[in-house]
Order: sequence, then C-alpha cells, then structure tokens
Amino acid sequence: MKAVSRGGRPRSSGRIGFGLVLLALMALAGPVLADLQLGGHFEQGGMAIGQGVPAGTRVWQDGKRLEVGPGGVFLLGFARNAGPKAVLKLRYPDGRIEQRTLKIAKREFRIQRIDGLPSNKVTPRTKAELARIRRETAAVKAARRTLSEREDFLDGFIWPVTGRISGVYGSQRILNGKPRRPHYGVDVARPEGTVVVAPADGVVIFAAPDLFFSGGTLIIDHGLRLNTSYLHLSKILVKKGDQVKKGQPIAKVGMTGRATGPHLHWGANLREVRIDPQLLVPPMPQSGS
Repeated sequence: MKAVSRGGRPRSSGRIGFGLVLLALMALAGPVLADLQLGGHFEQGGMAIGQGVPAGTRVWQDGKRLEVGPGGVFLLGFARNAGPKAVLKLRYPDGRIEQRTLKIAKREFRIQRIDGLPSNKVTPRTKAELARIRRETAAVKAARRTLSEREDFLDGFIWPVTGRISGVYGSQRILNGKPRRPHYGVDVARPEGTVVVAPADGVVIFAAPDLFFSGGTLIIDHGLRLNTSYLHLSKILVKKGDQVKKGQPIAKVGMTGRATGPHLHWGANLREVRIDPQLLVPPMPQSGS
C-alpha cells in the first residue's frame, strides 16, 4: 500500500502537473505501443493521458470505447474500486491491433464521520424532496455527458482554492451515524466568500445556485468528457456556455446544500468515472493552509 500524507493523498515524487509528468511516468506503464506515450497516475482514483496515436485509431479500456481527440490524445480513468489490472486495446487505421495490461495500484481510504447535518439532508423523506433530487441528478448527469474535442487538460491544473484540506477522495462517509456512499472529491475549508478560480481552461456546462445536496453548483468541461465540479458555493460568477481561463475567478466559497461549514468541494469526472482531483494538481501549498 502507498503511504498516505496528512492531506490524504498518496505520497509520491510524481505529484506534479500532467504537462510535466508525461515523460517521467512513461516507465510506470512499461514499453510503449508503437508511438504511444502514456503518463499519469495508474492507481485507484487516478487518470492517465495517452498521446501519439495516428488519426483514425480506435481505443478501448476494459472493452469500453474511449474518445480520441484530433491530436491523437485519449484519457484513461481508474475508479475508486478499480481492480489491479486494466486492459488497453488499440486498433490502428491499417487494421493492426495492439493490447497491453496496465497495473493499477490499490489505495487505502479513510473513514470520515460527520455529525450535525439536518436529518432530511441525510435521509430525504418527502415526495417533493425526492422528486427534486431526481430532477437535479438527471440534469447534472446530462451535463456530464457533454463531449467536446477540447484538450485543455494538457496544460495541467492548479488548485481552485488553497487552504486546509478537510475531506479527501474515497473516504467512507458516516453521516449522522449512518453509513453513506464514499466521498468523491476533495474538500478545502475556507471562509465564506473566498474566491474560487478555474483550475484549467474550459467551458461552463452547468451552473445552478441551489441544488438540494450540493447547493451552489458549477461544472466545467475540459474536453474528452473530463469535467470538474464545484459544490456548496455561495455565489457563482460565470454562466453556462462561458469559456473560462486557468486562474480566472469563477465562484465564491459557501456552505449551501448539505454542509456543516464553509468549504469548497472540488470533484472530477472522466466519463462515468469519479477520479481524485488531488491527483491532477501539485501538493497543497503550505502557505495556503
């Protein structure tokens, strides 16, 4: 098992932006296929970038077809409960097929207990609440199905806000004493009104001021179905369809929805896989804590 740092992320000398890590981490995946280059985090909750395949190449991960960008780029995502191996298959335009098995590192995840939440935010009871949750969930899922050929992720990510990490990806949540699903993101505790910036270039694909569980909610598309989400916001500074640049103010920290204190919940999705946003960025700056 990998050791876990105080902030909850696995300790590794490779925790740097994807733009710098690509060549350094190619050795983790073994010999390359043809001109294929692979780099990233081959572990539960991680993401890897493939580059260098010719136009018209088809790519599958564990039998599921992946989107390939115009520059021969594709993204691999590994779920929280991913098994020890993943199978990568490529079919080149000339009909050649190549396949390899990727080793996926297992992680240890915490247990986090949170008390003092309104009871209906843990177990919604009324028909109106349940109907609202279904509508909002469907809207969020529809936004996350957005497919664009953007490749904004190649320029790497920065922290959308810096501060004390109060919740980490993958931890089992015990809410008001009741086991709930794992936490799929990282929480950064900051005072209400603290400015949140875009961690990378992208396009806003969802913006809502008050969802039942997540309160003020914003989702940004970074291309090839990689998107990042920002929850519990007190104010949203952009709207659906806006193009944003890395470092641009996009929202303000709040404690809307299901929250016991002001913080930013930052999440990341690659297709249907929830990945760990801490693996997209360098370690949290000490000056921001």
